[in-house]
Amino acid sequence: MGTGWFACCFPPPPTSLPSSSSSRINLFFFLLPLLLVSFLVFVLLPTNSTWDLVSTSTSTSTSTSASASVSASASASATPANSTHNLGAAAPAERTEDAMELPSAAVKTVDVGSSQGEAALSKEAAVYLSASPPALTKIQDLNETKEYRLNITVNGTVNATVLPVNETIALPLKQSRQVRTKLDKVEAGLQRARSAIKEAKNGSQLQDPDYVPIGPMYWDAKAFHRSYLEMEKQFKVFVYKEGEPPVFHDGPCKSIYSMEGNFIYQMDVNTKFQTHDPQKAHVFYLPFSVAKMVRFVYSRDTRDFGPIRRTVVDYINLVAERYPYWNRSHGADHFMVACHDWGPEASFSLPYLERNSIRALCNANTSERFNPVKDVSIPEINLLTDKLTGLIGGPSASRRSILAFFAGGVHGPIRPVLLEHWEGKDEDIKVHKYLPRGVNYHEMMRNSKYCICPSGYEVASPRIVEALYNGCVPVLISKSYVPPFSDVLRWKSFSVVVAVEEIPKLKEILRNISTRQYIRMQRRVLQVRRHFEFNSPPKRFDVFHMILHSVWLRRLNVRISEDDWSRG
Repeated sequence: MGTGWFACCFPPPPTSLPSSSSSRINLFFFLLPLLLVSFLVFVLLPTNSTWDLVSTSTSTSTSTSASASVSASASASATPANSTHNLGAAAPAERTEDAMELPSAAVKTVDVGSSQGEAALSKEAAVYLSASPPALTKIQDLNETKEYRLNITVNGTVNATVLPVNETIALPLKQSRQVRTKLDKVEAGLQRARSAIKEAKNGSQLQDPDYVPIGPMYWDAKAFHRSYLEMEKQFKVFVYKEGEPPVFHDGPCKSIYSMEGNFIYQMDVNTKFQTHDPQKAHVFYLPFSVAKMVRFVYSRDTRDFGPIRRTVVDYINLVAERYPYWNRSHGADHFMVACHDWGPEASFSLPYLERNSIRALCNANTSERFNPVKDVSIPEINLLTDKLTGLIGGPSASRRSILAFFAGGVHGPIRPVLLEHWEGKDEDIKVHKYLPRGVNYHEMMRNSKYCICPSGYEVASPRIVEALYNGCVPVLISKSYVPPFSDVLRWKSFSVVVAVEEIPKLKEILRNISTRQYIRMQRRVLQVRRHFEFNSPPKRFDVFHMILHSVWLRRLNVRISEDDWSRG
């Protein structure tokens, strides 16, 4: 029987060589146990073995439909962390497919990698803070501004893969790694936050002792609330200690640029969000003040902007030499805050600062390279003291007798048009270059239904926040402006947007808004203004926390890898 079975496997040997047949049979019995052992080893080998990992990673990188993550750029040769001649030469950051939607109409590409492998931000995404479909289209409505809905996915130059919108994305950790690095743990925490925010969309409303976001003022109130709670639970900021006042760790706290100085101060003294261990940080704060640079560094005599550029470059060179974190991500997990008009210009001093880093700017002008995909629009608040006493309030909607009001300097391209058509022309539209003697500016706002907020030299205006403080519905007249916190707030629900070309029809536009709709908008103004209130110390959901939350959202859209730099 045994001879017959082997005859099915091997051809019968020649009859003239009987000894050769016996030798072959003995050789087969010798090899059979080795074959069985090899088979068992192959079947029982653990999945995290490096043998299996080779095939797994190969198939993953070539897959076009179920890849766990998308490479941000082509591989670049690693550079030491202290290299200053080529900032950002280490492993590039990835924009995650689990992107948080931050409302956007014309999203441009943003480079987060080296020049040899630059990542592009496209229309696909996986997680949204908006209840609406993931479409990058302009919302055109008479009473609606351009809403910026952020959809982030990375199209790398090598093996780029676009995931379907609803596909779950796994954290790209090497399977063979048994002990994770601190960066892996940070990224794992962010992944859990993304999942929690995604699940909150279809979950029940969360309870909160201080405030529960609800209503059409939010793109997705439940997702925003969960995101805010996740931020409170785990978000950590490392503030670079390098630099001396007045240019660093200092800023104006009582002027039109007050948010710049107050944010710097709060981050320096904050204990809840600040960490002294950079390896536990989600983001890194560059604590320089552009307003103070303009005062102490800029040469007014020569009008030379070069000293400001050199100051910014020298500072980033310094922190890149002392720490590995700037080069690790090409600056994608670093952020700056500036309310001075020249904030964007200062960020142009270094390509990675403009293209990769999170820029929180009052001057959120898309025509000046503000990118709502990665940048943050913050409100411009003209503070004269460190308190808001007497600045917040106003009568109910039914007790406001003035249809619309504006008073302010004539500068920039929009305000002259407004005054030309409406200054002293209509009793319902009170437009002034200078208020008559004895007339109080804030009282005029409190007695007005709508407060006209035209851009001046720059797109931002403190009148927007002043209108909210006084319970007045803002009328935004600007070009290329991204309103503050548009990643969370639906400005069309509590403000009116008028194109410059429609200024002659301003009264008609406002009169066509029904009383019922106006009352709804005014009530929403009263609800959302908490997000614009300045408090010292900060209070939950106020302007300080909303700025941090917008930075937190941008960090959720970036995945940092340390595969190509030495692990600590």
